[in-house]
Amino acid sequence: MPPTHPDRHILARIPPWISHWLGYRPHHPPPEPPYAIYLWSFIGAFCGLSALQAIFGQISYFIDRGVPPILASYGASAVLCYSAIQAPLAQPRALVVGHFISAVSAVCIVKLFSLLPPSKFQSLEWLIGSLSTAIAIVIMQATKTTHPPAGATALLAAVDKDVRDMGWYLLPVILLSSVVMLVTALLFNNVQRRFPVFWVGPAVPPVAEASEALGGGDVDSGEKEDVPRVVGSRSSSMTLGHVAEERDRGEV
Repeated sequence: MPPTHPDRHILARIPPWISHWLGYRPHHPPPEPPYAIYLWSFIGAFCGLSALQAIFGQISYFIDRGVPPILASYGASAVLCYSAIQAPLAQPRALVVGHFISAVSAVCIVKLFSLLPPSKFQSLEWLIGSLSTAIAIVIMQATKTTHPPAGATALLAAVDKDVRDMGWYLLPVILLSSVVMLVTALLFNNVQRRFPVFWVGPAVPPVAEASEALGGGDVDSGEKEDVPRVVGSRSSSMTLGHVAEERDRGEV
């Protein structure tokens, strides 16, 4: 297979034994067999969620501060980060920033409504949860960090009393949880598969120039959007034999 232009990728500048675990491959990897997907999805999800519960459920520093052993939204993140690892919603930027944005929006909304009397706050709990989640969704859309499980993070931070009582301390907990899940995903997903597909944004493939023999050489810059139609109509009328003959004569 052709190389994926390693000189253009920043991860190509570091040793392969490091870049491999960061998701970089000098060549396009072959598709994984189904048994490998099932095996590493199970191992990754089991170990990743176990690591989170070991940290927040066994370390006294977090127990004394009332941190739940795990937030339920990370169970949904496990599906993306260990199973659907090629989905844009599962990439590191969406995982880390999406959860953090949702936590910030929820804590801000809760603090704002906390200025009301307690009885009024309880009666408006439905509004707090809905507003926190809706705002988080819009911010994730605007920042291109949409991560569906992060919507549950915003909702939990607004309506779950144990999570809501953490206040601003929820933010470092969310950040640490996302980093732990990301590290375990990098470890287990890169044994036989590849993760992530991208760190900041997906690579944009180069656009091929239109062939003159297919009617694309005399197309103006303002009419390039019509090239696929011209190419399709011409190529659809050619048989493989005609294409080979014209290629031999230098016409294609």
